[in-house]
Amino acid sequence: MSYFSTVDKIKYEGVTTENPMAFRHYNPSEMVMGKTMKEHLRFAVAYWHTMTQDGSDPFGSPTNIRTWAGSTPVETAKNRVEAFFEILEKLGVEYFCFHDVDIAPEGDSLEEFFNNIDEITDLIKAKMDQTGIKLLWNTANMFSHPRYVNGAASSNSAEVFAYAAAQVKKGLDISKKLGGENYVFWGGREGYESLLNTDMKFEQDNIARLFKMAVAYGEKIGHKPQFLIEPKPKEPSKHQYDFDAATTMAFIQKYGLEGDFKLNLEANHATLAGHTFEHEMNVARCYDALGSIDANQGDMLLGWDTDEFPTNIYDTTLAMYEILENGGIAPGGINFDSKVRRSSFEMEDLLLAHIAGMDTFARGLKAAAKLKEERFFDDLKDKRYASYNEGIGARILSDEETLESLTEYSLQNGDIKLESSHLEFVKSRLNDYLV
Repeated sequence: MSYFSTVDKIKYEGVTTENPMAFRHYNPSEMVMGKTMKEHLRFAVAYWHTMTQDGSDPFGSPTNIRTWAGSTPVETAKNRVEAFFEILEKLGVEYFCFHDVDIAPEGDSLEEFFNNIDEITDLIKAKMDQTGIKLLWNTANMFSHPRYVNGAASSNSAEVFAYAAAQVKKGLDISKKLGGENYVFWGGREGYESLLNTDMKFEQDNIARLFKMAVAYGEKIGHKPQFLIEPKPKEPSKHQYDFDAATTMAFIQKYGLEGDFKLNLEANHATLAGHTFEHEMNVARCYDALGSIDANQGDMLLGWDTDEFPTNIYDTTLAMYEILENGGIAPGGINFDSKVRRSSFEMEDLLLAHIAGMDTFARGLKAAAKLKEERFFDDLKDKRYASYNEGIGARILSDEETLESLTEYSLQNGDIKLESSHLEFVKSRLNDYLV
């Protein structure tokens, strides 16, 4: 059965096309800096926002029109697999991501949940074998069910910790079954509401314990995906332990997880932390920990995680520049953790929204490649830090100076002449690369 029978495979038609079901900028085979766009971008579609999001919000009921609902939860889950792979094939996207509860109903027991997962992943694997589409990453939803009201690994309940561990074990089993290239931890409720009744060190110690168990189990079953932690400062917890990239790296280093864990960074989560997306990606690169990204954007007029499809060319250009500076994003990718707006309730809007996001990232890639090839940022930084190339600057970098010698130097050389950063001019010049 076709769920999008009126839509053909989406093709690149260039900027002059008037066909809404076509790419204007994303040409998968176009070469950019020695690799195809497809190789650079490694697009993935998120199962949750695409297949299970219904258009409801805190103020309104569902609006989305979806034709894959069946007579039972399991039948609906099977129909979603068919519809999802049709979307992937028509978009030409080669990767996807999911939470365990996205693909299979939980049922009335953990055993029933696992059986449902096995049944649905059999269907998913058959589709993967048929199409060549691959699993970028999967994860366990350890935040939605009431049992996780006080967290999962950070819960005060040992029984909840054990249940979370069982979900992670199953997640790694299906990651191996489906050839997952990464495995993600997002601690949606790994945080606290009040420190008055919270032992922060105890809870973070336990989170690290679960992570180490996951690494050990992966090694035991002969499957070691790239493990990723996804930072977010708040929502649903008041304060989450993986607040931002820097906080998460401090956690990784404290518990000796550097060899196994990198970061999965999301644009809208960066916004909630008070950062730009490129800031978070740059922080990760400083630690050699940029693993994968979730592509979306927030609404600057709203104070929550809106997960909009990315359409801001400035943001995608700076994000793609960080990826190019990183030498690429593999084995991670660019996952559209994005949902259509409540008013975009038609089935075809799912395709149109992904086309918009893919085109925006393709434009960002081309602009970022030009910036890199012409050394726009490199030349700016070379000039800004030129004082360290010789004289006192060179001696500082070679660790020849001390506090005493630098004090003597400063006393002898008098006042410092300020140098302008010409920041406004630099920002205006950036526009030349975005046309």
